Amino acid sequence: MSIYQQAGHIPNKRHVVFRQPNGNLYHEELVGTEGFAGLSSLVYHLHPPTVVKEHGTPYSVRPEIIIEDNLQARSYLGYQVEPNTDYIKSRKTLFVNDDMTIGLAAPSKSLTEYFFKNADADEMIFVHNGSGLLKTMYGQIPFAYGDYLIIPRGTVYQLHFDGSENKLLIVESFGPIETPNRYRNNYGQYLEHSPFCERDFKRPTQLETIDEQGDFLINIKKRGLIYPYVYGNHPFDVVGWDGNHYPYAFSIFNFEPITGRIHMPPPIHQTFQGKNFVICSFVPRLYDYHPDAIPAPYHHSNIDSDELLYYVDGDFMSRNNIQKGQITLHPGGLPHGPHPGAIERSIGKKETNELAVMIDPFNPVKITKEAMEYEVKDYYQSWQ
Repeated sequence: MSIYQQAGHIPNKRHVVFRQPNGNLYHEELVGTEGFAGLSSLVYHLHPPTVVKEHGTPYSVRPEIIIEDNLQARSYLGYQVEPNTDYIKSRKTLFVNDDMTIGLAAPSKSLTEYFFKNADADEMIFVHNGSGLLKTMYGQIPFAYGDYLIIPRGTVYQLHFDGSENKLLIVESFGPIETPNRYRNNYGQYLEHSPFCERDFKRPTQLETIDEQGDFLINIKKRGLIYPYVYGNHPFDVVGWDGNHYPYAFSIFNFEPITGRIHMPPPIHQTFQGKNFVICSFVPRLYDYHPDAIPAPYHHSNIDSDELLYYVDGDFMSRNNIQKGQITLHPGGLPHGPHPGAIERSIGKKETNELAVMIDPFNPVKITKEAMEYEVKDYYQSWQ
């Protein structure tokens, strides 16, 4: 996150003596990325964050690849993913490449029996249904329908849900997830033409210092394996921290669409960037206002990227018979465009209420065995 944040109690200088009221030192931890050159935060614990009591046998959650190479338009009914009370088991990876994974989850119970840490990837969790609290050592972030949760790698967290009907879209990125460079000036401030600004982000608040010792299970994901680690100190024993490495939330409803007289290309919808991919938000907006404008997107060829579109809500004007939670995959190398009738249907329309998340990987995705359970057969023929 480009915005510096400070919470709780910290010393005036970095790496100096900082004592607790009982005379013991606080334990400073640098949580950093890209060696010592990327975003980082300094965190101050009551106890050492290194006290491992035991570790269990790692087990695999690596997805089984069923299609290595794909050149076919496909679609999947994401709302058919079955609910599961266990957070890790609820996560279903559908698409993978060397830069990222894309999946869905339907956790029906709060993550309270253990903590989770992704040691490999930044996570983007889009909340399609549900609400609750993201709890971390940095504080708490309330979330609700339409929120993107950005959780940097290495963050120990729990998700506390208000109910059992939860639907999540999850992207794991093996590089940092950032807002687009073109929205920020050289000082990191969001520019006037950016579709969002600093006021739109929800950053951690209500720092709660938990001074407990015992057995605290943290399930750590590393290279497709889950490593169960039992620590002797509660991971949220933090009295203060500062820096630029922390989780945050951004609501898709705070994305202010950019419009024009004629149809604008998909980059105007971009919300995040990662290593070899972008994430875009399609939100309710006014249509193009040239008198002869065609609001529906023109046919286009995906030469350099796959395109995955996750349908959230509303009537997506370029597609026929699309359901909530449905995912379409249009692979690089094939042209695609509006379904039959969509272009004529769009002419003269003044606005759209569609809501969708688009993910464009610049390297082809592989398709997993789990994805095939939800596939819409013969979607590639739907333009006839």
